[in-house]
Amino acid sequence: MIAIATIVDWEALLDTAVASLVGGIVVTLAASTAIYGAATFADARREEHLAAAARGAALAVLGTLALAAAIAAGLYVMISG
Repeated sequence: MIAIATIVDWEALLDTAVASLVGGIVVTLAASTAIYGAATFADARREEHLAAAARGAALAVLGTLALAAAIAAGLYVMISG
């Protein structure tokens, strides 16, 4: 019998592709949320809608925190792994 070497580790390749897809979506959504919140805050503040401005500011802060957490998690995975 001839043993055929495994050239491509398909399971590792699939894991990498899925992690990349999920990471890309999470980072994109977090950045988009931060931008949308900041734009909403600016518009509401200009029109003197204080409640809407506060909601926009909170959304911007949450989006920024989520983006920072995603970046930190990515750095942790790269450094530890």
